[in-house]
Amino acid sequence: MNNTTQYIEMIENAVKSCLPELSEETKYINEMLMYSLESGGKRVRPLLCLEFCKAAGGDPEKAVKFALAVEFIHTYSLVHDDLPCMDNDDIRRGKPSSHIKFGEANALLAGDALLTHAFYLLSDAAVSGDVSAEQCVRAVKELSTLSGMKGMIGGQYIDLKYENTRANLPVLVEMDTLKTAALIECACALGLIAAGADDGEISYAREFARELGLAFQITDDVLEAEDENESSDEKNGKVTYVSLFGAEKARELAAIHTKNALAALNHFGDAADEIRLIAESLLYRKN
Repeated sequence: MNNTTQYIEMIENAVKSCLPELSEETKYINEMLMYSLESGGKRVRPLLCLEFCKAAGGDPEKAVKFALAVEFIHTYSLVHDDLPCMDNDDIRRGKPSSHIKFGEANALLAGDALLTHAFYLLSDAAVSGDVSAEQCVRAVKELSTLSGMKGMIGGQYIDLKYENTRANLPVLVEMDTLKTAALIECACALGLIAAGADDGEISYAREFARELGLAFQITDDVLEAEDENESSDEKNGKVTYVSLFGAEKARELAAIHTKNALAALNHFGDAADEIRLIAESLLYRKN
């Protein structure tokens, strides 16, 4: 079993056990959360968190709660993104979206619960002795920044702002740097924080993540364009890399950003080999 397979297993087991016991009146909340948490995501962000922790000489088991926190934030963003007031998507990963399954108000609460529990997980990592109090504070600052106004929320705002509007390339790049790359950056940084890395070392991971995030989003645009079903971007009149450049040029751009991401890993040497494999597999994925 290679490290990546082992880490995915660790993440899946931790997802199943990280929610609190609830009363008879509230236990349905956990069912709503697990419905979205177990909907078949690739676990890219938590996997990168553990891989970067290992690459910096840390113990990945000590970073599991940090990794889960990022996955909880990512999952909440998808639940809210599907709501009628956002992208209004009825299907998520081949299943009814949370608001279709549980109702709009419950989906809103489920997203809120995922968001809130992410920060519980960060604090619990310190309480349980996996990381120090200082590492916990650094992680809270990282996650709140890159999932907030200067990160994912900022990107979501730009996304909504430019519905049915012809956004130009700089706007598209800023949006995807915030909406997609920021949370990948956060995952990589949290793994290094758990390993005790300093800001200088984390800067290499930030460069990697920003390039990988753009490659990831461009590839998503290509895959959606190739899907016979109408995408939410098409439905909402959003500009994509494919609508700007065509699928072939978009794939070339994704390859360039992946190459840049791989170059940023040189600092970590052979310790980042499995991270390199992850980056390359994301470029050539089919879904």
